[in-house]
Amino acid sequence: MRVAVITTAAAFVALLILLPVIAVFAEALRKGIAVYVASITDPGALAALKLTVLTAAISVGANLVFGLAAAWAIAKFEFPGKNLLLSLIDLPFAISPVISGLVFVLLFGAQGWFGAWLVDHNVQIVFAEPGVILATIFVTFPFIARELIPLMQEQGNEEEEAAVLLGAGAWKTFWRITLPNIRWALLYGVVLCNARAMGEFGAVSVVSGHIRGRTNTLPLHVEILYDEYKFSAAFAVASLLTLLALVTLVVKAGLEWKTRRVVDGN
Repeated sequence: MRVAVITTAAAFVALLILLPVIAVFAEALRKGIAVYVASITDPGALAALKLTVLTAAISVGANLVFGLAAAWAIAKFEFPGKNLLLSLIDLPFAISPVISGLVFVLLFGAQGWFGAWLVDHNVQIVFAEPGVILATIFVTFPFIARELIPLMQEQGNEEEEAAVLLGAGAWKTFWRITLPNIRWALLYGVVLCNARAMGEFGAVSVVSGHIRGRTNTLPLHVEILYDEYKFSAAFAVASLLTLLALVTLVVKAGLEWKTRRVVDGN
């Protein structure tokens, strides 16, 4: 039974993960290194890479602040609306990313609720970089909070209460007690949030407008190249996303190993 289970798992991994990764790089390099380098250094690809990295950085930063605040409030305090806040945190998991993008169009589009005010003040959100960033923040904000909340609830309040009794203020307690206890889970949540931000397609596709060189992230740029039958270029750009994903997996595995060592040590 053990051999059968291991064989089945290995076969699924090979079929659904290893083969697609190999296929991406094989197709990307099919026409040679020169075509591959030209594809990934194309101005459109570089602009998409820049926007992807910028969007991921802002999204992770915003969700880092929100995730810490939400997890700290939910795990350490009782307050009216706590269950509602938990439900709202899970909302992006329940809503299709495409629907999320449509909501932003409804709010900030030219015919949206705030569209007239934005036009009067010459502010563009939908079909511009701010819309891409807002949509990405929305679909990724549960990751850090949901990674921290169970851990902080399990740890309880004893150490923080002891620090307060000894005269430590709220911020000193957070920096000296709370943050060191959650640092590996926090980093793990950041890695997951970053991975989702870089690969987000549905919500970003709706709000971006597919403006080449301006609002296209790497996933959108891959779609455009593929639709134009530029298969080698599409796979070359896709290989950049694959490399980013592999780096994320390596970091994730390292954090999991470090977390297990910390838990075993305790």
